Amino acid sequence: MSELSMIKPWAVAMFALGVGMAGPAAAQLAQNSDAPVDITADELEVVNAQCLAVYRGGAEALQDTVRLRANVLKIYYKPGSGSARAGGGVGSSCGNELDRMEAQGDVYYVTPQQRVHGDAAVYQAESTTITITGDVVAARGQDVLKGSKLVINTKTGDAQMQSGAKGRNKPGRVRTVLYPKSQAAAPAAPR
Repeated sequence: MSELSMIKPWAVAMFALGVGMAGPAAAQLAQNSDAPVDITADELEVVNAQCLAVYRGGAEALQDTVRLRANVLKIYYKPGSGSARAGGGVGSSCGNELDRMEAQGDVYYVTPQQRVHGDAAVYQAESTTITITGDVVAARGQDVLKGSKLVINTKTGDAQMQSGAKGRNKPGRVRTVLYPKSQAAAPAAPR
Protein backbone atom coordinates (compact mmCIF):
# COMPACT_ATOMS: atom_id res chain seq x y z
CA MET A 1 0.00 0.00 0.00
CA SER A 2 1.39 3.42 -0.91
CA GLU A 3 2.10 6.18 1.57
CA LEU A 4 -0.66 8.23 -0.08
CA SER A 5 -3.42 5.80 0.76
CA MET A 6 -7.11 6.63 0.81
CA ILE A 7 -8.60 6.79 4.29
CA LYS A 8 -12.06 6.13 5.65
CA PRO A 9 -14.64 8.97 5.56
CA TRP A 10 -14.78 9.22 9.39
CA ALA A 11 -11.01 9.73 9.44
CA VAL A 12 -11.32 12.61 6.99
CA ALA A 13 -13.87 14.22 9.30
CA MET A 14 -11.52 13.81 12.27
CA PHE A 15 -8.69 15.31 10.21
CA ALA A 16 -10.82 18.30 9.24
CA LEU A 17 -11.78 18.91 12.85
CA GLY A 18 -8.23 18.56 14.15
CA VAL A 19 -5.46 19.37 11.73
CA GLY A 20 -7.43 20.88 8.86
CA MET A 21 -8.41 24.11 10.56
CA ALA A 22 -5.52 26.53 10.74
CA GLY A 23 -5.93 29.50 13.04
CA PRO A 24 -6.16 33.01 11.64
CA ALA A 25 -2.56 33.82 12.54
CA ALA A 26 -1.38 30.76 10.64
CA ALA A 27 -3.05 31.51 7.32
CA GLN A 28 -3.64 34.90 5.82
CA LEU A 29 -4.63 34.67 2.18
CA ALA A 30 -6.80 37.76 2.67
CA GLN A 31 -5.14 41.00 3.76
CA ASN A 32 -5.58 41.64 7.50
CA SER A 33 -8.29 38.99 7.88
CA ASP A 34 -9.11 36.83 10.87
CA ALA A 35 -11.58 34.77 8.81
CA PRO A 36 -11.09 31.00 8.64
CA VAL A 37 -9.75 29.37 5.47
CA ASP A 38 -12.48 27.24 3.84
CA ILE A 39 -11.14 24.56 1.46
CA THR A 40 -13.22 22.51 -1.01
CA ALA A 41 -12.35 19.98 -3.73
CA ASP A 42 -13.58 16.82 -5.42
CA GLU A 43 -11.41 14.62 -3.22
CA LEU A 44 -9.04 14.72 -0.27
CA GLU A 45 -6.09 12.50 0.60
CA VAL A 46 -4.20 12.71 3.89
CA VAL A 47 -0.55 11.73 4.37
CA ASN A 48 -0.06 11.71 8.14
CA ALA A 49 3.69 11.04 7.96
CA GLN A 50 4.13 14.34 6.07
CA CYS A 51 1.40 16.36 7.84
CA LEU A 52 -0.07 16.86 4.39
CA ALA A 53 -3.57 17.17 2.97
CA VAL A 54 -3.90 16.91 -0.82
CA TYR A 55 -7.07 18.37 -2.36
CA ARG A 56 -7.70 17.39 -5.99
CA GLY A 57 -10.24 18.40 -8.60
CA GLY A 58 -11.26 22.04 -8.69
CA ALA A 59 -9.54 22.73 -5.36
CA GLU A 60 -10.38 26.09 -3.84
CA ALA A 61 -9.26 27.86 -0.66
CA LEU A 62 -11.42 30.82 0.35
CA GLN A 63 -10.69 33.32 3.11
CA ASP A 64 -13.01 36.29 3.49
CA THR A 65 -13.15 37.74 -0.06
CA VAL A 66 -9.92 36.14 -1.34
CA ARG A 67 -9.84 32.91 -3.36
CA LEU A 68 -6.97 30.58 -4.32
CA ARG A 69 -8.02 28.05 -6.96
CA ALA A 70 -6.03 25.26 -8.66
CA ASN A 71 -6.29 21.74 -10.03
CA VAL A 72 -4.41 20.44 -6.97
CA LEU A 73 -3.94 22.15 -3.62
CA LYS A 74 -1.47 20.71 -1.10
CA ILE A 75 -1.72 21.91 2.49
CA TYR A 76 1.31 21.29 4.74
CA TYR A 77 1.02 21.65 8.51
CA LYS A 78 3.87 22.09 10.97
CA PRO A 79 4.58 18.78 12.72
CA GLY A 80 3.84 18.75 16.43
CA SER A 81 3.10 22.47 16.58
CA GLY A 82 -0.28 21.79 18.18
CA SER A 83 -1.28 19.55 21.01
CA ALA A 84 -1.52 15.85 20.20
CA ARG A 85 -5.06 14.56 20.25
CA ALA A 86 -6.03 12.01 22.88
CA GLY A 87 -5.89 8.44 21.62
CA GLY A 88 -3.70 9.28 18.62
CA GLY A 89 -5.68 8.87 15.43
CA VAL A 90 -5.49 10.86 12.22
CA GLY A 91 -3.02 13.70 12.37
CA SER A 92 -2.07 13.13 16.00
CA SER A 93 1.60 13.92 15.31
CA CYS A 94 0.71 17.02 13.27
CA GLY A 95 -0.05 20.40 14.68
CA ASN A 96 -2.86 22.67 13.59
CA GLU A 97 -0.56 25.45 12.39
CA LEU A 98 -0.29 25.90 8.63
CA ASP A 99 3.21 25.80 7.16
CA ARG A 100 2.46 26.32 3.46
CA MET A 101 0.00 25.76 0.61
CA GLU A 102 1.12 24.61 -2.81
CA ALA A 103 -1.22 25.16 -5.76
CA GLN A 104 -0.57 23.29 -9.00
CA GLY A 105 -2.15 23.65 -12.43
CA ASP A 106 -4.38 26.46 -13.67
CA VAL A 107 -3.84 28.63 -10.58
CA TYR A 108 -6.00 31.66 -9.84
CA TYR A 109 -5.47 34.07 -6.94
CA VAL A 110 -8.40 36.47 -6.83
CA THR A 111 -9.00 39.42 -4.51
CA PRO A 112 -11.64 42.17 -4.78
CA GLN A 113 -9.00 44.39 -6.43
CA GLN A 114 -7.11 41.97 -8.71
CA ARG A 115 -7.09 38.67 -10.57
CA VAL A 116 -3.85 36.72 -11.00
CA HIS A 117 -3.38 33.60 -13.13
CA GLY A 118 -0.31 31.36 -13.24
CA ASP A 119 0.86 27.78 -13.53
CA ALA A 120 1.80 27.20 -9.87
CA ALA A 121 1.79 29.02 -6.54
CA VAL A 122 3.21 28.61 -3.05
CA TYR A 123 1.77 30.39 -0.02
CA GLN A 124 4.21 30.57 2.93
CA ALA A 125 2.34 31.16 6.19
CA GLU A 126 5.36 32.37 8.15
CA SER A 127 6.21 35.15 5.70
CA THR A 128 2.57 35.67 4.56
CA THR A 129 3.69 35.62 0.94
CA ILE A 130 2.22 33.93 -2.09
CA THR A 131 4.57 33.31 -5.02
CA ILE A 132 2.87 32.67 -8.36
CA THR A 133 5.04 31.30 -11.18
CA GLY A 134 4.86 30.28 -14.81
CA ASP A 135 3.06 32.42 -17.35
CA VAL A 136 1.81 34.99 -14.80
CA VAL A 137 -0.87 37.51 -15.76
CA ALA A 138 -2.24 39.96 -13.19
CA ALA A 139 -5.18 42.23 -13.96
CA ARG A 140 -6.72 45.12 -12.07
CA GLY A 141 -9.62 46.56 -13.99
CA GLN A 142 -8.26 46.95 -17.55
CA ASP A 143 -4.64 47.29 -16.39
CA VAL A 144 -2.53 44.17 -17.05
CA LEU A 145 0.85 43.04 -15.72
CA LYS A 146 2.76 40.06 -17.19
CA GLY A 147 5.88 38.22 -16.08
CA SER A 148 7.14 34.83 -14.92
CA LYS A 149 7.11 35.24 -11.12
CA LEU A 150 4.90 37.38 -8.89
CA VAL A 151 5.49 37.58 -5.13
CA ILE A 152 2.70 39.17 -3.06
CA ASN A 153 2.85 39.87 0.67
CA THR A 154 -0.75 39.06 1.64
CA LYS A 155 -0.47 41.04 4.87
CA THR A 156 0.81 44.33 3.41
CA GLY A 157 -0.29 44.03 -0.23
CA ASP A 158 3.26 44.75 -1.46
CA ALA A 159 4.17 42.88 -4.65
CA GLN A 160 7.09 42.27 -7.00
CA MET A 161 6.88 40.93 -10.56
CA GLN A 162 9.97 39.31 -12.07
CA SER A 163 11.06 37.80 -15.36
CA GLY A 164 14.06 35.79 -16.48
CA ALA A 165 14.51 37.94 -19.59
CA LYS A 166 16.92 40.87 -19.32
CA GLY A 167 17.75 43.69 -21.71
CA ARG A 168 15.85 46.06 -23.96
CA ASN A 169 13.78 44.47 -26.74
CA LYS A 170 14.15 40.98 -25.25
CA PRO A 171 10.92 38.94 -25.35
CA GLY A 172 9.51 37.82 -22.02
CA ARG A 173 10.46 40.88 -19.97
CA VAL A 174 8.05 42.19 -17.32
CA ARG A 175 5.32 44.09 -19.15
CA THR A 176 2.62 46.42 -17.86
CA VAL A 177 -0.23 48.01 -19.78
CA LEU A 178 -1.93 50.84 -17.88
CA TYR A 179 -5.06 52.66 -18.99
CA PRO A 180 -5.70 56.27 -17.93
CA LYS A 181 -8.87 56.67 -15.89
CA SER A 182 -10.68 58.44 -18.74
CA GLN A 183 -9.98 55.52 -21.12
CA ALA A 184 -10.75 52.85 -18.54
CA ALA A 185 -14.28 54.24 -18.07
CA ALA A 186 -14.95 54.67 -21.81
CA PRO A 187 -16.22 51.73 -23.88
CA ALA A 188 -13.73 50.14 -26.25
CA ALA A 189 -13.75 51.48 -29.79
CA PRO A 190 -14.93 49.04 -32.49
CA ARG A 191 -12.14 47.50 -34.56
